[in-house]
Amino acid sequence: MRRNPSFLARLAGAAAGLVLAATAAVAVATPAQAASLQQVTGFGSNPGNLAMYAYRPDDLPGGAPAVVLLHGCTQNATGYFGNTGWQKYADQWKFAVIVAQQSSANQSNSCFNWFVEGDIQRGSGEALSIKQMVDYAKNTYGTDPARVFVSGLSAGGAMSAVMLATYPDVFRAGSVIAGLPYRCSPPASTSTCQYSGVDKTPAAWGDLVRAAYPGYSGPYPRVSIWHGTSDYTVVPANATELRDQWTNVRGVSQTPTSTASLPANTSLEVYGNNDVRVYRVSGMGHGTPVDPGTAPDQCGTAAAYILDTICSTYHDAVFFGLNGGGTNPTPTPTASPSPTPTPTTSPTCVTASNYAHVTAGRAYQSGGYAYANGSNQRMGLYNTFYSTTLKQTGPNYWVIGC
Repeated sequence: MRRNPSFLARLAGAAAGLVLAATAAVAVATPAQAASLQQVTGFGSNPGNLAMYAYRPDDLPGGAPAVVLLHGCTQNATGYFGNTGWQKYADQWKFAVIVAQQSSANQSNSCFNWFVEGDIQRGSGEALSIKQMVDYAKNTYGTDPARVFVSGLSAGGAMSAVMLATYPDVFRAGSVIAGLPYRCSPPASTSTCQYSGVDKTPAAWGDLVRAAYPGYSGPYPRVSIWHGTSDYTVVPANATELRDQWTNVRGVSQTPTSTASLPANTSLEVYGNNDVRVYRVSGMGHGTPVDPGTAPDQCGTAAAYILDTICSTYHDAVFFGLNGGGTNPTPTPTASPSPTPTPTTSPTCVTASNYAHVTAGRAYQSGGYAYANGSNQRMGLYNTFYSTTLKQTGPNYWVIGC
């Protein structure tokens, strides 16, 4: 039977309407795609030939903070972001995360080139590439240029120090995990910096930072320093030298204003008015500290160079002030306003050879040098010929001089 053309047109229209309605229903029922780490291209001239990855939580507001992450040797952006727990706090407190990635084409072990002259100067190499990533996030995602932070592990930690020194006008604060002071190498060799440490005065270290941006008169970033006491890849002496460098740059004393004990046998030293923090994780080797779990101050997944101890990411996020717009589920583990520990009697002072200090438990040795327990101040060569006077200021906490 021949259909009326107008009837066929009406039937086709009705069928099309049903298809559109079904499609609309599916579209409504399908949830929005969850945020994920995405590679970004075309973020700048990229003279350091780095890759950029970005994570933007769902419902990221305009003017949100941004955190730059720098992985360690043999690692990559996806693994470091995924295992260190930064996504948890980015989702919770709404900030963007930028992850720079090194390639084996630049360095055989995919280490950031913290020891190459052309990569550690303002306006050139890898340092400029990372700065261009920050600019891209500001211009494309609308992140707040006044709230940009950086954190890195090992070679990435050393590069974090590079960024804080060369771009103090860009970064408000940063974290150096198992890293090294700015310009330890060059001039020293990388092996000397890593396995022995380089001893300079705080002023000498500070001058290296100030020379990175001549004429800069603004505030320098606050710095958080993390190190395992059993790190034999980058010796713990580097944490002490980093402390000397950044306390000098911030214009505060190298004597802590307060100390505190944290989980996983972690000691916290606070310098100045929270200008510099030093976390020493007792018995931990080389890696970023994490603490897998669901508690507010737990995060991350243990992996190679990601070590199950304490969630450094939580403590750094709070130190950066990223929880300012949200809730802080547990008390911020800062120390009490009054300096602690406070001796209740006259301080104990002992003059002895460095060998005797180590034997008596007042100091430890690493790389042929002796270091005071607690303060980790370098005392000189570990032998019977070098003598040092140590003063006890707290339980197992010794400083040079009396």
